[in-house]
This record gives sequence, C-alpha cells and structure tokens, in this order.
Amino acid sequence: MIGKLSSRYSGNIVKKCNIDSVVTQTSVSPVEFSTPFDVQTWIWQDHQIRYTVLGEGRPLILIHGFGASMGHWRKNIPVLAEAGYRVFAIDLLGFGRSDKALIRYSVELWEEMLTDFWTAKVQEPAVFVGNSIGALLSLMMLTHHPEMAAGGVLLNAAGGLNHRPEELKAPLRLVMGAFTKLVSSELIGGFLFDRIRQKSRLKKTLGQVYFDRTAITDELVEILYQPSCDPGAQKVFASILTAPPGPRPEELLPQVTQPLLVIWGEADPWTPIAGSKLYQTLAEKSPEQVQFVAIPDTGHCPHDERPEIVNAAILNWLATG
Repeated sequence: MIGKLSSRYSGNIVKKCNIDSVVTQTSVSPVEFSTPFDVQTWIWQDHQIRYTVLGEGRPLILIHGFGASMGHWRKNIPVLAEAGYRVFAIDLLGFGRSDKALIRYSVELWEEMLTDFWTAKVQEPAVFVGNSIGALLSLMMLTHHPEMAAGGVLLNAAGGLNHRPEELKAPLRLVMGAFTKLVSSELIGGFLFDRIRQKSRLKKTLGQVYFDRTAITDELVEILYQPSCDPGAQKVFASILTAPPGPRPEELLPQVTQPLLVIWGEADPWTPIAGSKLYQTLAEKSPEQVQFVAIPDTGHCPHDERPEIVNAAILNWLATG
C-alpha cells in the first residue's frame, strides 16, 4: 500500500510471461483505497488471481475471510512492510477482484491455489496470516505444507467454511437449508442475492460483527460491495454456501509444529470467544509454541477494527520468534 508508486491509476500495463504464470502489473483499482497499493495479476489454472506485495524481508502471506478481499488488510500491509517484511495479500478465487469462476468451491481448492502461489511467487518459508476462513486455510498450510510455512497468525479462526449439520439446532438447520436452496435457484437466486448485497444490508451485517461502529466506513462497504457486482458473483456465492466445511481445527492442530499466534476479538458473535478454548488450552500447555491474545470490545475482524493492537501483537511475536 505504501511506497513510491510511479504509475498509480495510470492504466499502464506491463506483462511478464514465463512457464509458471503471467503477471500483469497495474495500479488501476475500482476501489480508491485511503492507502493505495499496486494490484498485480497472477494466472492460475486459466483464472486471474489478484494480489499485492509490498516491502522486503521475511515473507508474510495475508489471507482474507468470507466475502472479503486483500483490501481488508489495507490497515496492516503498510505497517508490516515498513517494519521489514515482504507482505503478500491475495484475493482468493471467487472473491475480491479475482475471477468469479463457475466451479465447485472448497477450502481444498484454495489450499491448492495458495500452494501454487507460494511456488510461483514466494519460494521461501512464510508466515501465513489469516482471518476467519483465512485462518483455517493458514492452519491447513502449516499442517499440510510445513516446508512452505514458518509459522501462523490466526485471527478469529473459523471452524469450517460452512456450519456442519450437527452444529446447528434443528430449526436453524432447516432455515439454512432452505436459504441455500433459494440462493442457488435459477428462478429467484439472482433477485435474492441482489437484496443481500445492497449497501444498506452490508452495513447492517457489519454492525453485527464489528463492535466499534466507527470502523464501518464507506470504504469498507465498497470493498465488500464492488466484487458482488462482478458477473458470476451470485453463482459463486451459492456455490460457496453449499460447499463442504473442510477439516476441523481440532484435527489440524495436533499436527502443527510451527509457532502460532492466535488473536481473538472477544465480542465476535460469529466465532465466539468460547470457541477459542482449544487454542487457549494449547497456549497454556505449550506457551513456547502458541501465544493467545484476546482483544476486548472487538468483533470478528480485529485486524480491521483494532489494527493498532493487531499490528503491534504480530510484530512483537515476529520479533521474538
């Protein structure tokens, strides 16, 4: 985000092609971020994947949560880069400015994408930093690809891409089943999606998961709203809602050997602090490997709501690791 960007919003395009990928460097972005950063394009399995990279040093890979994008890290990227790290942030396939591919989505698909991205762009052990679903993906990278992962930072980690049937009470299970069918419907799916993605509704949803309402800015709403206007966005949304939940954190954690920093907003209604007991217990048993930081009066996205606390916690942990 920060730095000397000689061609910001110039529209100039420079292409570099090799066997692994195609990179398009462009500073044109539909969202006018308060702190601008260059957006680049990497071609993966014939799909355009957007990402940014800033700084020099040990690599950090930032992975957003459901419905978000690299812009959700706009308050973190420049601070971490300025501290001496090479910071990557990526839009997962189906989200942000990446393609809205009409395929079957799963956390395993995004895991494959991240491993290929690491091979093409990073090529040295990185610290994976993720929020919500991004935290689950970070945990998967640490477990399944230890040669790529030097450590992990998990922020309000999700327990799965979607709720498992046994995790919902019968009435809610029926409601969610009906909702996913309606969103997937050829007849009314588009109409329903248009209602869901209205800016006023997005603000109301953010009001549920952000404790500090002043953090719900027009810029944040635009970050979430604009990708929903892309062709195919409704079908991608429906596909992700019906995707399998993926592995459970309790299955992955025993296999993790790298250091972990777990950060949790205590006022999160989506992944309540009670669900962090697994991580808290691990931090008590193995404090040399796992650190747990709870942030009071903070919701589901602490990196955006309390960036000054999260950035400091990450940098302190990196410095002592």
